[in-house]
Amino acid sequence: MRTTLDVPENLLAEAMKVTHTNIKTAVIVRALEELVIKSRALGIKKYRGKINLDIDLDEMRDRH
Repeated sequence: MRTTLDVPENLLAEAMKVTHTNIKTAVIVRALEELVIKSRALGIKKYRGKINLDIDLDEMRDRH
């Protein structure tokens, strides 16, 4: 989808530097992907301690 954005040039330049790319679209797509991944991870974290998986991690990791 083609769109027009007003992005602070210094922020975009820094993002391009840390991602080692000189393609603006690639930087924006990567940022959006990482935002979605982070949001999904936070959604999963709300179940921490609420689901009993009935597993022994030491046994699974071969620790006796």
